[in-house]
Parts: sequence; C-alpha cells; structure tokens
Amino acid sequence: MTSDVALTDADINALTDRAAMGLPESYEVPAAERLPIADVLGDGPEALLGALDAAAGPVQTRLAAGTMLALLGDPRVRPGGHPVMVDVPGGRFPMGTADDDVDELHADTERFGVRRDWIAKECPRAEAVVRPFRIAAYPVTNAEYAAFLADTAYPELPTHWGYGRYHPAEANHPVYTVTPRAADAYTGWLTRRTGRAYRLPAETEWEYAAAGPDGLRYPWGPRWLPDLANTLECRLMASSPVGVFPGGRSWCGAYDLAGNVEEYTSSHYFPYPGGRLVEDDLYRRLGHYRIARGGAFNRFRDLARCQRRHGPYPRSLYAMGFRVAADV
Repeated sequence: MTSDVALTDADINALTDRAAMGLPESYEVPAAERLPIADVLGDGPEALLGALDAAAGPVQTRLAAGTMLALLGDPRVRPGGHPVMVDVPGGRFPMGTADDDVDELHADTERFGVRRDWIAKECPRAEAVVRPFRIAAYPVTNAEYAAFLADTAYPELPTHWGYGRYHPAEANHPVYTVTPRAADAYTGWLTRRTGRAYRLPAETEWEYAAAGPDGLRYPWGPRWLPDLANTLECRLMASSPVGVFPGGRSWCGAYDLAGNVEEYTSSHYFPYPGGRLVEDDLYRRLGHYRIARGGAFNRFRDLARCQRRHGPYPRSLYAMGFRVAADV
C-alpha cells in the first residue's frame, strides 16, 4: 500500500518497479480501474471540457470525461498544429532550495527512498531572472507525438507504446518514455511545420512557470495536497488525460506541472552557482544528464515538488515526457 511505504535507505534502482512504487508484487486495484463512463456518455465535447474543469468533482468523473474526449476528438489536442499556450510574464523569483531546508525535506521524504544528496542538488536558493516567454498549457500528448512520427519516420518510438502504438482512449494522455533527443527532434519538427519557433523550456523557465514569483513548493501552494496531482499518492497507477487535475494548475495557467509524467527541459545538470556537484547514480550513469522536472504517476510526491531536479535514468520506472515553450 502506498500509504504505508517505507523505503528509507533503499536503493531505488536495485528494486523491482513495483517495490520501488511501494506496491506488492500481487495485483492491487488502481483507482482508475472502473470509470463512470455512462455518467458522461451523452455529453458533447463542450460539456466534457466543463466536466474536466470541475475541480470539486471526483477525479473518476474527470477521467471518464477525458477518456470520452480522447475517443470523440479532444479540441485541446492539436496534432501538427499550434499547441495551446499560456503567457508567462518576465520577472524575478527565488529558485532552488535553501540549505537550511534540506534536512526538513529529507526527513519528510526519506521513507520514499529519497537521499539527502538528491535534495542538495537544488541548493543554494538564489534569485533568478526570467524574460517573458510562453509555455504549453499541457504536455505533448500521444496523438501529437504520433503525428510527428508519421510525418518524419523518426525511428524512436515511445517504449511504453505496446507494439508501437498507443490506445485510442489515450490519445490525450501525455506521451512518455521518450529520449531527450526525440523531444528536441519533435520541437524542431513542430517549428518547421507551423513556422513558429518552438523549443523545450529551460530549467529556470520551467521552475518559474510552476513555482511562480513566490517560489512555491508545489504549483498550488506550500503544502502537498494529494487530490491535485497524478502521483502515486493518487493511486491511479496510470497516466491520465492532460488537464484532469485543474486544482493543480499553476499561477500562469499551465496544467500537470506536478505529476502525470516528468518533463524534460533544455538544460543539463550542473550545480547551481555556489552549490556542489552531486555525483549520484544519475550522474555516474549519464554524466551531465538532461534535467527533468515535475514528477509522474508512478513516483511519489517528492518528484512533484517544483524545485526537485531529476533526469532520465534508463529504466521503465521513470516516465519521461515533455512540453514545449516559445519566446514571446
């Protein structure tokens, strides 16, 4: 049971995926096992979109609405076209984590197998300056990524696609298990196709879009609230349609910056100015790896914290996706 997890001092990458998720090796019924499809079956796209944005309703109803939108054609998903973007005004914000907060954060998350050095990568906390930019309201979806593959014959298929395809009911789920190289190739293709320059957000931009001018710990505030993001605490144990956790929307209007899938940035891991190089398992395996942010459906809340720095450790436990950004 994820509520009784005790992975303190565990080597996460030496465990099976289920053990690392705090789950038994036997089957456990996920919260998304049975969705109330009949409750939303007669609704058209506009009503389904309204159901998605009803933060006070049960997540299963929002998931059902999102599934129906995937099958009917989700207007928020635009394969080969301009994605839905939100404006992020320029400004200053406190980026990273203060050295004095590391012990508290480690004590709060060590039962998930989090090591103190992993948090130390976020130090020190210092003012960062961000120019105005735009960021996608949602991560790139399966349908959007499939359009890229079909148009380019790019050879890297997401490894979570069974037999090289996604299920139609997951057209509006974020794509994941892609490489940083594939994410870069996608942004180049979208730029050529639309005539507008798209790219991955820099690490500073991503954290600013998530944490805002006050440098919040989570996109919605200072405290973890399990109903606002698709992480293991939510117990769905699967990706979800983009935008079905509207209560977790960030200050600039971007969805899913906590949970669902981790998101690549354009930045590589280096210590922050005044910080130290942390040679953890990611660094020993990959060197100066590509930074990913935001947590995922199959990881605990520690990765969903706005300041948490992670990367593409090569195993299926890490659900790596991405979203696009653009200059103003």
